[in-house]
Amino acid sequence: MLFDLPDHATLYRALLERDSRYDGQAFVCVATTGIFCRLTCPARKPLAQNCTFHDSIGACLEAGFRPCKRCHPMQAAAKAEPVIATLLDALEADPARRWREGDLAQMGYDLSTVRRAFRRHFGMTFLDMARLRRLREGFETLAEGGKVITAQHQASFDSPSAFRAAFARLMGCAPGAFRADAALRASWIATPLGDMIALSSATHLHLLEFLDRKALPAELKKLRETTPGGIGIGRFAPTDQAEAELTEYFAGRSAQFATPLAQHGSEFSRAVWAALRTIPAGQTRSYAQIAQAINRPSATRAVARANGANQIALMVPCHRVIGADGSLTGYGGGLWRKQRLIEIERGFKSATP
Repeated sequence: MLFDLPDHATLYRALLERDSRYDGQAFVCVATTGIFCRLTCPARKPLAQNCTFHDSIGACLEAGFRPCKRCHPMQAAAKAEPVIATLLDALEADPARRWREGDLAQMGYDLSTVRRAFRRHFGMTFLDMARLRRLREGFETLAEGGKVITAQHQASFDSPSAFRAAFARLMGCAPGAFRADAALRASWIATPLGDMIALSSATHLHLLEFLDRKALPAELKKLRETTPGGIGIGRFAPTDQAEAELTEYFAGRSAQFATPLAQHGSEFSRAVWAALRTIPAGQTRSYAQIAQAINRPSATRAVARANGANQIALMVPCHRVIGADGSLTGYGGGLWRKQRLIEIERGFKSATP
């Protein structure tokens, strides 16, 4: 078990209320139908006496239950919604397309439904996501030494000013503010759970964040202001190493990260981050357990703040920290992504002899 399941009454109440805090952490098996579901399943709710709860998909399958065809418990929650799966596939098939609301309407979608679905799972609309995907093309052009006007065309923006404004919203400054001889260099890394920004020096990785993290512009601004030599666009060896290790991770081959890290924080925060790195893949801890691990049992809230301030996602696994009752709690990269990372790492755990 990744955590001790709450009692039957608590989980049944969560099922009735479709409580998303337990999504991916607990599953309900229904004796009368022989299927298992997420607690957020929209299907008619069974009687309490017909329900049993397990903490993993494997346990449900071993108990002889089949996955529900409505809530698709074996898929990540976001991809389980048909509108999201279809539009994400369309976006990946044509990343340069300039999507508009009219395009979605022509596909037969209700615009408010699409907006709510994407905001619920990703914290942004589909149109925002499509714009970000196009911006990636421009970023990569700049990383190869291309001019801003070339990057603008590659990203399919109408004007240089629109491209600069979109770039500045993401990176915290316009393209021209990045220096060619910078001490830190920013690069784009694509992953199955969304694109990431990696920032490294010649010797260490300083930042690794999903692009849709709201704190990213502020984090980049702080590094830009406190780093002699500033920030540029391009790569150093630690970014290449990080990308190779992320590829192994998402392929299910290794959860080990050896990229050298430069962590910017207080002594307390660094102690928390070090404790996070001791949590094995496939396991989780509560904030209170982390506080105990660093011999600061009364500092649970401070641990939570340090967890949220971590700037190196995945490699410093803040996603492995959950609520004491097993709920997912907050995650800067989005709860849908936290759930999927935990699901991925359960595969590593089950593969361990």
